[in-house]
Amino acid sequence: MSSPPARNVLIVGASRGLGLEFVRQYRADGARVTATARDDAGLAAIAALGAKPLRLDVADAASASGLAWTIAGEAFDTIFHVSGVYGPRSTGLEPPSVADFDAVMHTNVLGAMRVLPQVAEALAPGARIGVVSSRMGSIGLRASTAGWTYRASKAAVNSVVKDASLALAGRALCVAFHPGWVRTEMGGADADIDASESIAGMRRAIAALRPEDTGSFLNYDGTPLAW
Repeated sequence: MSSPPARNVLIVGASRGLGLEFVRQYRADGARVTATARDDAGLAAIAALGAKPLRLDVADAASASGLAWTIAGEAFDTIFHVSGVYGPRSTGLEPPSVADFDAVMHTNVLGAMRVLPQVAEALAPGARIGVVSSRMGSIGLRASTAGWTYRASKAAVNSVVKDASLALAGRALCVAFHPGWVRTEMGGADADIDASESIAGMRRAIAALRPEDTGSFLNYDGTPLAW
């Protein structure tokens, strides 16, 4: 049984690609949307869709620490954390540089660990939180070493989502999503699906969550994935 349509939505990381498509679709359905971006161009793109833009860099401690203050008094029924980077496109056991490792881990893992506590006091009853992860982070489904820094970061953020589901039990349902192989700047032109299909699927899946689903790892169409 699905929840009522989302009315007050927060999208973290919405300057382009999947994040901006979340904004577009939720706004098209009449939801009130607050969305974050790091730069002026991203903030302008969010505002152009009729959403409230907030400046936020999840990789910057000072920026992230101010999120709770900027959303104080809100009651979001749906939150998506989208921010992420791929990092070095390695094909084997090629050690990343310290700078590359830090950039990927700080954005993909530490970013979520900073944001999730900041939104905890801005949840509507029965809120749903989706963190965009990747099937590349699955250990059970893994058959390639390509992008192993990115894979490690997504395996780690899946752990973060599971912990959040336990910490927020009774207040929010928390899941990690594989968005599919999407034709975006990160996914490339040869990917399987476009952003509109991916986002529409995740929106349907998060609306259909049941209490027993919290802490799960799901494909964009709602199918469970192995950790």
